[in-house]
Amino acid sequence: MEVFGYLVPYGLEWLNLIVRWLHLITGIAWIGASFYFVWLDNTIRPPAPGSALADKGVSGELWAVHGGGFYNPQKYLVAPAELPKELHWFKWEAYSTWLSGFALLTIVYYFNAQAMMVDKSVADLSSWQAIGIGIGALVAGWTFYDLLCRSKLGQHDLAFGLVMFVFLVGSAFVLNKFLSGRAAYIHVGAMIGTMMVANVLMLIIPGQRKMVEAMMAGQKPDPIHGLKAKQRSVHNNYFTLPVLFIMISNHYAMTYRHEHAWAVLAVIMAAGVLIRHFFNLRHKGRVEWRYPAAGVALLVGLAIALAPKAPVAGAAAADPAAQFVKVQSIIAQRCVACHSDHPTQPGFASAPAGVMLHDAALIRQNAARIYQQSVQLKAMPLANLTQMTDAERAQVAAWFEAGAK
Repeated sequence: MEVFGYLVPYGLEWLNLIVRWLHLITGIAWIGASFYFVWLDNTIRPPAPGSALADKGVSGELWAVHGGGFYNPQKYLVAPAELPKELHWFKWEAYSTWLSGFALLTIVYYFNAQAMMVDKSVADLSSWQAIGIGIGALVAGWTFYDLLCRSKLGQHDLAFGLVMFVFLVGSAFVLNKFLSGRAAYIHVGAMIGTMMVANVLMLIIPGQRKMVEAMMAGQKPDPIHGLKAKQRSVHNNYFTLPVLFIMISNHYAMTYRHEHAWAVLAVIMAAGVLIRHFFNLRHKGRVEWRYPAAGVALLVGLAIALAPKAPVAGAAAADPAAQFVKVQSIIAQRCVACHSDHPTQPGFASAPAGVMLHDAALIRQNAARIYQQSVQLKAMPLANLTQMTDAERAQVAAWFEAGAK
């Protein structure tokens, strides 16, 4: 039984690796296809009036060269006169990305909710309460978004975008009141990802099926299905950069550990949308440098605002050796359960980020990292599972600021 218990976290680590790899692969496939088709829609040009292409209902075309060959994609205003024998659908990339993402969310966060989702300094929740809040956020996010799209406001792009932005920032604010900063961020990302894949599942693909069914029945397809699908596809395009940031945000505690983490996320999401908008306009032949300039300015301003204060140079410790002994004792008590060659903290088969602190040489080697994560950001210990005190953090700070001897 002990052997089995020891192998569980190791097995979960392999499962984490494989599912994360799959999520990355399918995400690249989905985002790549999404970016390509939005680029295609923005880049195609209408054929000359009275030309053969115009007469057969083509609304736009372009010529491209790639991989040693020439391509001539064409888009029909509604549909071609006859349904082709072979028709390619783009859906499994989206479905596979969400399924692998939810599996990864379960493996990393739900299987170890007390460590990954619960921060008792924020809210003293049970694992099931934290998981319920996380899943509830996904359902609430899609419901709000879908209703907003179907409302009259959904026909006004700028107003719709502003309301959705406020909703997402508000969601981040609320989640930060219940979950750890890291879990709050990832669930905002999962909420957006759920909206994106639900657009494909609930609207884009069903609309395309109705168009195909109409053609098979010898009827002219209703263009409304294409217009609705295009709207949701464009939304997905603008959601993409914020989601990609959130996917990697767990590596950057300076963002999710900030006391106003929701505002930090708001700035980064706004920058992503502005930069994406620049490329969408550029593909239409409009170059508007003010959008990427504003996005970069937001990121630079945020980096300056989040910059930690330089440590104050203090007097050398009377006994550096004794000071280090105290720090090593704190690290052994609060950090080594996870950060060692054989972690004893349940749920961890290897040291997070490969950082090990079980001997003096490793502590000195990682001194700057220890100071940043445990003192400046207070991101470690994770969810403060080992109850590191402010006095202990101050002791680590004094040791580092005196030269980490």
